[in-house]
Amino acid sequence: MPMADTGKWLPGRKVLISPLSLGDPDWAKRQFPVKLTKEQIKNAPHLDKDAPVSRMHEQKHFDYFRWPYYWAGGGIWGPMPYPYVPAHPLPEDELQKIRQEQENIHPEESHLRSIKEVNGYHIQAEDGEIGHVEDFIIEDDVWTIRYMIVDTRNWLPGRKVLVSPGWINSISWAENQVGVNLTVEAIKNGPEFDPSAPVNREYEVRMYDFYGRPKYWE
Repeated sequence: MPMADTGKWLPGRKVLISPLSLGDPDWAKRQFPVKLTKEQIKNAPHLDKDAPVSRMHEQKHFDYFRWPYYWAGGGIWGPMPYPYVPAHPLPEDELQKIRQEQENIHPEESHLRSIKEVNGYHIQAEDGEIGHVEDFIIEDDVWTIRYMIVDTRNWLPGRKVLVSPGWINSISWAENQVGVNLTVEAIKNGPEFDPSAPVNREYEVRMYDFYGRPKYWE
C-alpha cells in the first residue's frame, strides 16, 4: 500500500492509503486523486513509520475504512483481480471468520515492508552474488509489483535487468539479501532494461522467452 506523508497538515504523521481508494494517477502533475475525506485520513489508525506493517494493523486499517480484505480470496485483491470496493461489504460473520483465520499466521509472515527497505539489497543468484536491488516497477491497473530492477554495475557497469517477483525464492532481512532462482550467467546476459523507455509487451516477450519462464498474461 502507498504511504502518504501528510506534511504541514498533520506534522510528523504518515498514513497508509490503499489502492482501493486511489483514482487514476496524473503522471504529468505527479498527483494521485484519493477517494477519501481529510477527516477520514486524519482519524485513520496511527502508523509507526519505522516498523513493519503487521497484519493486525492492516486489519484495523481496512476495518476503519470498511474496505474488503485483499488477503481473503483467490485474486490479487481478495476475490477480485483489480482494486475495487464492492457496493455491499462482507457480512460481519464472514469478516469474523477471516479474522480468526489470521490468528494462525505467524507474525513474521504477515508483515509488510516498504519498497525503500529493500532497495540496495544484494542479489543472490543460484550460483553467486550479482548486483543489487535498485527499484521496482508497479503495474498501476492492478496495483501489483510486476518487476524488480536489478543493477549489476559491480559486475557489468551501467547494466540493469528486470526480474519478476515470481523468480524470487527468498528474502533475508538480516543479511539484506534477495535470492532469485536464476544463474549469474542468465542475469548477465538477460535483456537489458532501459529506465528511460517504457516496459512494453515486446520487451516482456523477449525477456520471458530468454529466461524460459511462463508469461504471466497467458
